[in-house]
Amino acid sequence: MTQGSDQRLIFPATERNRAAIGALLDTLLPDRGVVLELASGSGEHAVTFQQRFPGLLWQASDPNPDHRASINAWIRHAGLDDVMPAALDLDVQERPWRLPGPVADGLAAMVCINLLHISPAACSEALLLEACERLPDDGLLIIYGPFRRDGQHTSASNAAFDVSLRQRNPLWGLRDLQWIDSLLGPLPMDTIGCHEMPANNNTLVLKRS
Repeated sequence: MTQGSDQRLIFPATERNRAAIGALLDTLLPDRGVVLELASGSGEHAVTFQQRFPGLLWQASDPNPDHRASINAWIRHAGLDDVMPAALDLDVQERPWRLPGPVADGLAAMVCINLLHISPAACSEALLLEACERLPDDGLLIIYGPFRRDGQHTSASNAAFDVSLRQRNPLWGLRDLQWIDSLLGPLPMDTIGCHEMPANNNTLVLKRS
């Protein structure tokens, strides 16, 4: 991570994965409406996708004030001040979420990139519950990151990454796709796709039913 003089943070991973994520979003997102991005980090994804999907309103959010400052700096840098709203102060785990009226009323999809493995399991649970309450019928929750399958890692590098995460914080770690599926059991939401992505990542696509 690096930082410019104008508060913009630069996360190298965003440059590596945004083309692949964007190409998949091309096939998933609606033409109109609000997309709420959770834990937007530096804001690089947010401005990239706002530019890629001009018919949508991309609402970034993050609980970290330094990240929100970076998001807003990226919005200014990209000349999107009149298009994108400022980043929301939103912690996924703190329910209920407080969303501005226009965001809540126009919400069409949620996007979550590289959050679940660097947060407690309770964060995943809160994300699913809020998505079910906030999304309209057929609205999508799109989750990108590294996962386990049936209790197993999909690569040696993911296994090593998981160990390093749990050493940093015992509550962190790669989530199992089957565990997420078990959380969906009583909820009005279904898995409609799980797409393999570069660097041993996946994109999980859930639809509000």
